[in-house]
Amino acid sequence: MKNIIKSLISQIATKDSESIELKKFQKIIGYTFSNPSLLIAALTHTSREPISVNGSPFERMEFLGDSILGLIVSEELFLEFPEYSEGELSKLKSKIISRKMLALISSKLKLKNYIIFNKDSAGKGGLNSVLSNTMESLICAIYLDGNIEKARNFIIKFIMSDYSKHLKKGHLADYKSKLQEYTQAEFHATPDYDIIKAEGPEHEKIFTIQVSIKDEIYGLGIGNSKKEAQQDAAKHACKKLKL
Repeated sequence: MKNIIKSLISQIATKDSESIELKKFQKIIGYTFSNPSLLIAALTHTSREPISVNGSPFERMEFLGDSILGLIVSEELFLEFPEYSEGELSKLKSKIISRKMLALISSKLKLKNYIIFNKDSAGKGGLNSVLSNTMESLICAIYLDGNIEKARNFIIKFIMSDYSKHLKKGHLADYKSKLQEYTQAEFHATPDYDIIKAEGPEHEKIFTIQVSIKDEIYGLGIGNSKKEAQQDAAKHACKKLKL
């Protein structure tokens, strides 16, 4: 079955992909592909895929990669925290496999330099969405080319080894939820988020968002997406409220 999947996905290879410095990227991720076409498929975003009646290879790889990532992270957390409840494990897992975390890891891998995608039609989620989806597609490619243990090694090396550092720095904190819980309890109201401005080209737009509670401004946030800017604004509001 895996050989059939490999054969189907390998059809994505195009002349555009020949310019990618595949060897350099494989050194960065610490894995050498037996079938480089799988790597090319993983790095070829839907915005640059050839038209196919069989669906998007990238999205299919993203789907499988997401499941593999979830399984490995669940196993590692299960072993690392035997005292944690199901709810605590689920909460931690959701932060580790989040779009924000995968985008942070992709920066470490310089993934942006190797993705084949059309910047003008990358989707509403912005660059972070493209990066996180490609991380999942890459995990799938490693699994298909090697096996589950190869994928596990990659996930542990680049994701599990770094998540505690990002948690301590507050990179994965859900400030919006934290702020909302507080305002509902203390103000009997929910925060309002308003877009102050949106600048830059469509694929790299920068949003500035203001958060207010009962018409009083508590913070401004900046981000590459509305969600990211809202989180940043909520973070500043939490600091102002000393939460």
